[in-house]
Amino acid sequence: MTQNHKYSCFFLALGSFFFLTGCWSSHEIEDRSFGVAVAFDKGQKTQIENELEETGAGFPERDLVTLTYQFINPLDSAEQNNGDGPTLNSYINLSQTGDSIHQIVREMALRKDRPVFTPHLKVVVISEELLSTLSLQQLLDFFLHDDSLRLSSRLLVSKGKASDALEVTSASDIPAFHLHGITENRHRTTKILPPLSLAKLKGKLQSDSSFLIQNVATANEEVKFAGAAIINGETKKWHGFLNEEDVEGLTWLKGEGEGGVLKTFDEQSGQIVLFEVDVMKSKITSNVDENKISFDVSIKSEGRLSENWVITDNADDNEFLKRLEKAGEKEVERLVKGVLEKMQKEYQVDVADFGEDLRIQHPRIWETVKGDWDRTFSDIPITVDVTLTIVQ
Repeated sequence: MTQNHKYSCFFLALGSFFFLTGCWSSHEIEDRSFGVAVAFDKGQKTQIENELEETGAGFPERDLVTLTYQFINPLDSAEQNNGDGPTLNSYINLSQTGDSIHQIVREMALRKDRPVFTPHLKVVVISEELLSTLSLQQLLDFFLHDDSLRLSSRLLVSKGKASDALEVTSASDIPAFHLHGITENRHRTTKILPPLSLAKLKGKLQSDSSFLIQNVATANEEVKFAGAAIINGETKKWHGFLNEEDVEGLTWLKGEGEGGVLKTFDEQSGQIVLFEVDVMKSKITSNVDENKISFDVSIKSEGRLSENWVITDNADDNEFLKRLEKAGEKEVERLVKGVLEKMQKEYQVDVADFGEDLRIQHPRIWETVKGDWDRTFSDIPITVDVTLTIVQ
């Protein structure tokens, strides 16, 4: 290596240090309030807010919305909980009431010494009561325009108070992580909808199609995914409720199951039979005959017999398995027709994307009916055909 080459390498290495500056605008973790969940409820001021209002602090606001943020406890909970002092939660919930989401967030700066930091937000829970009066567009406009917010956050609707879903009995659990984890259990059950993120919500709000949001129920500080909220495509407000069985039927109707079990009964013995789903497929075909629309739904599934209460010596006999397959097919058909009845007659909404199939397969017809599709959909005949195969 020549002398000049050595000098060149030296100055090159020395100059590279000027580019190792790190993050100019970095903030210490301890100086952040990490928001991991937020709940929307009908406005109800807390005791401290009422006391401050009586002193004349702040300015009058309409009590439209109560926002509850869940923060990671900045204290070392594990270390604190090993001591002799009181057990500390690993999270802190803080509520604020007002008539503007952005204003509510800024009002929290009067009560917290650390700014709200939401890039790690996991879930957003909105109460059914609030969503009956205010639209999703109004409630989430600030969040959808916040460039610091992670749009992968999951959206849920609560049957009761949304803030109750952010409370748990165990001090070591963080409810936001718990709720987010349940959304990942679709490979175990057919009663959970595909997760709806804020990113996906943007597209749904821009259309006039009705859609579903997973519902969460709370009792005795325990949460459970139970059914789904119907969001009206025109108003973007709560329109109705599908129970767990309806969601199961919808999963079969759309062929979106990633796993789970189907419970039915053997007609001859009346005993319980469970079918574990390995494959689930559905095809919706739209038909147009002289401008009369109809749909055919073909559902095919394969799986194994996971639990059989029928006492027989012919459990592996083809005739016996065919009998159980027919029982499973009837149960799937019952579930699908049950949710179709609610969609078409009770709520008059298409939350299974029949309109999308019609748009793709018959675009010209779709243009003539899309303006009032939910009402049109309620009178369209739909046939259902189910084929279930037990794999040995």
